[in-house]
Amino acid sequence: MIKDGLLCWNCGRPTGIVGRVARSDSCDNCLADLRCCRGCRHFEPTRRFQCRETIDTNIPNKEKNNFCDHFQMRDAVKRPGGISSQQDSKDSRKKSFDDLFDD
Repeated sequence: MIKDGLLCWNCGRPTGIVGRVARSDSCDNCLADLRCCRGCRHFEPTRRFQCRETIDTNIPNKEKNNFCDHFQMRDAVKRPGGISSQQDSKDSRKKSFDDLFDD
């Protein structure tokens, strides 16, 4: 999480929200809903129902507020060229370490 709080999944601007995201929270800049699938760390377009969690029903509009119990803010950073998720998995750390010793 950056010092300015959660970054908007839509426009990438800081929202000032630190801690829990309420269902009614939206971005002051672009008015995008923040507690939605697109703003969740489990959002994965290639998975069933576009979610890493096992959910029973599809949430049709991934950009609107919903009542999903699995919602967790995604950690994201703004970088030149767009917004990137911080996916610090064991494999990515190992690859970064191994890359240090490539000739």
